[in-house]
Amino acid sequence: MQSFQSTLSWRCEPISDLGAHAADWNRLAALQPTAPFLHLDFIEPALSCFGSGGERLAVGRGAGGRTAALAILGPAGIGRMNTFQPSQLPVGPLLLEPGIDVATAARSLTQAMSPLTPVVGLTQLDEAMYPRPTGDGLLVVGDYITTAWVDVSGSFDAYWAARGKNLRQNIRKQRRKLEEDGIAATLDELRSEEDMATAVADYGRLESVGWKGADGSAVSADNVQGRFYRDMLQRFCRRGRGCVYRYRFNGEVVAVDLCIESDDTLVILKTTYDERVNKALSPAFLMREEAFARIWQQGRIRRIEFFGRLMDWHKRWTDNARGLYHLTHFRWRWLRSLRGRGKTPGAHEAQPVHLE
Repeated sequence: MQSFQSTLSWRCEPISDLGAHAADWNRLAALQPTAPFLHLDFIEPALSCFGSGGERLAVGRGAGGRTAALAILGPAGIGRMNTFQPSQLPVGPLLLEPGIDVATAARSLTQAMSPLTPVVGLTQLDEAMYPRPTGDGLLVVGDYITTAWVDVSGSFDAYWAARGKNLRQNIRKQRRKLEEDGIAATLDELRSEEDMATAVADYGRLESVGWKGADGSAVSADNVQGRFYRDMLQRFCRRGRGCVYRYRFNGEVVAVDLCIESDDTLVILKTTYDERVNKALSPAFLMREEAFARIWQQGRIRRIEFFGRLMDWHKRWTDNARGLYHLTHFRWRWLRSLRGRGKTPGAHEAQPVHLE
């Protein structure tokens, strides 16, 4: 019997047709509960703010003509299309029904493209969503990053006791110093659409006085990044899925986490803190301890995702890690062999790194 995967057929449409596929897009996105950023409430603002206008919507249909796969692609040089991948989006916008192997999807998608586009790159794929395939004569699989997550289970006390001794001692020392210096620390949990403009402005002010401000990469209330995060968070808040944790010392904002959620997963998209604060204090760590304790107490979130490159500080909060990878499929074996000799770069070789 012919398998479902072998009957998957693709058609590319203008990206302006995305709205017509909104129900199917969000239906498939909901099958990936650890990735709430694949909802159109994230994708549409990202396209508006960071898209080139040359993106295309790839629609894959399975048995009976139902929509079983969707992807957003953009030109990536002569003869190549990649998944749309601004640095603000943690994974590539590829959505597959359960049972569709990602390598099979890549193969059928490449064959559906014009011969003038013989290379397709699927970037920043999450092993938790699509198990990593094995490369072959036409398929190249490359590492992207390792990322971390926290399982929210048991009691917070048990979780905290399992953290390293240095982290626990440092947090205790910092709380004593706050008390000695007469500093009142306050954690705000902002979930109202009306609060998001102020929250993003607070985030931008902190980031702008640090190293990102110096190199021009900081979020600010009036630049394109600030507009994206404000609009996206407002959309998530309308569905009860947006959250900003904000930490204050004596009323002054010193740390901010921008977050979005699915039913049981919280993703920390971006973190910043006031680099001018006394170096004996770590506002982001103090905020995170209180926020995590609150998440455990509320009992709804079962998983906290970082989705940034695994850093030493992540390891203080969790022992869990997994890989993200790029996948490049070539239409012809001879073209793949040219890449192996360094003459034709793969579509995955120059992707931005998502930074928190």
